[in-house]
Amino acid sequence: MSAPGAPHVDRSVRAGAALIGLGTVQFVAAMAVVQTRYAGYSLLTNYVSDLGNTATSPLHVVFNVSIIVLGVLSFLGIWLAWGGFPRGGSRAAGLLLLLVASVAAVLVGLFPENVNPPVHDAVSLLVFLPGGLGLVVLAVGMRPGTHWAGYRGFSAVLGAVTLLSLAYYAPTQVQNTTFDPGLIERLIIAPILIWALGVSVHLVRLPVFSRFRPPPTA
Repeated sequence: MSAPGAPHVDRSVRAGAALIGLGTVQFVAAMAVVQTRYAGYSLLTNYVSDLGNTATSPLHVVFNVSIIVLGVLSFLGIWLAWGGFPRGGSRAAGLLLLLVASVAAVLVGLFPENVNPPVHDAVSLLVFLPGGLGLVVLAVGMRPGTHWAGYRGFSAVLGAVTLLSLAYYAPTQVQNTTFDPGLIERLIIAPILIWALGVSVHLVRLPVFSRFRPPPTA
């Protein structure tokens, strides 16, 4: 998934990639830390949002601030890195979906699960569904010759895992019959985080325009 001979991009693309990577890494680290202080927490049966529950999670502030930071950095990073993705309608549609997911992530942190459950559930869905769809839509534009061909299957598979997991998760949540809900929710979230890390590395590796030479017009 390297990018030999990749076209030069504006420096903002690298800055955006760094923000996406930073936001993702700090969120994963925050989850790991908060879990260690949550007595009896289970990756299989506890929801990710339990870590932000203001009544039961000792470090709920850490989790809620971290997911807000994730949303803000992801939004800014996607905006700055826009030009690094393959041009076309799939770029616009896919990145707009990810921007929606980023805003929703901020709202997840502002409305913990026990403070306003209906709002929390709604904004969580707005992270999951646009996030998974965004990856699949972006994969359509990652054609050979775009220097993203190596990420086409990567994006499509991760997006599909998120969407298929969500297709099982959502109706069983309504019926309260979800098998290992913590595990299924992680199968929804983890692919998006993995994609963000992989793509941030790829974007950082793209060469930038020289300060002393204008970008090619062709």
